[in-house]
Amino acid sequence: MRLKGKVAIITGAGSGIGAATAIIFAKEGAKVVVADVNEQGGKDIVAKIKKAKGEAFFLRCDVSREADAKNLINETIRKYKRLDILFNNAGIVKWGAAAEAKEQDWDKVIDVNLKGVFLCSKYAIPVMKGGGSIINTASIAGLVAFGGIAAYCASKGGIVMLTKSMALDYAAKKIRVNAVCPGVIETAMTKGILEDKKMKENMLKSTPIGRIGKPEDIGYAALYLASDESTFVTGTALVVDGGWTVQ
Repeated sequence: MRLKGKVAIITGAGSGIGAATAIIFAKEGAKVVVADVNEQGGKDIVAKIKKAKGEAFFLRCDVSREADAKNLINETIRKYKRLDILFNNAGIVKWGAAAEAKEQDWDKVIDVNLKGVFLCSKYAIPVMKGGGSIINTASIAGLVAFGGIAAYCASKGGIVMLTKSMALDYAAKKIRVNAVCPGVIETAMTKGILEDKKMKENMLKSTPIGRIGKPEDIGYAALYLASDESTFVTGTALVVDGGWTVQ
């Protein structure tokens, strides 16, 4: 087991990439803290993990709220006495180019996607005694531009640079900080796009490998970054996009 004896927090773990990663981490021996604003989704994932003889518990957490982020870390330490892995995965998207986007939508996306990474990391880093791994979900939209989602692109580009900054700041403490940059993945966030036949065809044309990604594709990338197999990897943005950005 690649994560045996380790404790991992995964935000946004009630569905999609977070849920798939929680299941993978648990299978690999980690004790998993499933964090989400979606209580039912989070509790369902915990039930699946326990049914498979893994260990997990659910905590409701809005990562954009400092009190919630602090409580998430404190409750993890209270229960498991340690923290080895933080997967800052929670994220949302709001549509709108810069001149059309509503201010409240901009604020919400930045607060959840970018500020959430900052807040959870702020409280996790001091308790990662002896080192650890922080993984942040960025996106290929943080590396190349997409029209109509200005706030999302800004937040994901910010995550890439925040990742690099934290990697420099905490390397001496043996805390590795990396980002994973998914391409188009089959999740609730992309459901509307992928249900549009023409849009899905365009997505497939832009993906050289010839298929849409699955949450598990990102989960296994996160597993590598969480495991001791990547002890010499920090500050990187691991692209998992089926070849989209190499063109």
